Amino acid sequence: MKSILMVHGITDTGKVFEIMTSYFQKKGYKTYTIDLIPNLGTADLRDLAQQVKEYIDNQFTTEEKIILLGFSMGGLVTRYYLQRLNGTEKVEKYINISAPNNGTNLAYFLPLKGIKQMCPDSDFLRDLNTDVKESLNKIKCLIIWTPFDMMIIPANSSLLGIGIEVSFPVLTHKWMLRDEKVFREIDQFLETS
Repeated sequence: MKSILMVHGITDTGKVFEIMTSYFQKKGYKTYTIDLIPNLGTADLRDLAQQVKEYIDNQFTTEEKIILLGFSMGGLVTRYYLQRLNGTEKVEKYINISAPNNGTNLAYFLPLKGIKQMCPDSDFLRDLNTDVKESLNKIKCLIIWTPFDMMIIPANSSLLGIGIEVSFPVLTHKWMLRDEKVFREIDQFLETS
């Protein structure tokens, strides 16, 4: 049985994935969520990525390969885990949903550590984006975004230029975690070798 770990965004907890976890459990996947602490944008995203690493190291065997999914800020946290904490050794497939992969202009309005790291010109993002293709090409990646995203501005900032990139006309940021078309796209991605 394949395992999926889902990592939430700012101000959320793992409960944000309830509908998605129910869908994938019915498909035969074991689903896991983690509650990042703190989740308000005050923490360094690198520290949150360390929480993901510790969770994975404690929850899964050394040989077990998992599926990792990051939503919104969780997309950046999971990317840091994959790219800087050797996460590609534990992850078979990666799903990145509505993440500010190239930053969001909204991040300029709050001077909190984690939020500042989501600014388009942040040192954090410049570092991650220098070798994104080399580091993430080791695993299969699915990038999902919506052109109507009002949290990721501009919305196409979610694009990474790697793996499979798919846009869905979902009307709000969080609805990406409730949309059946998004679920079906992920399911199709997971079923391919």
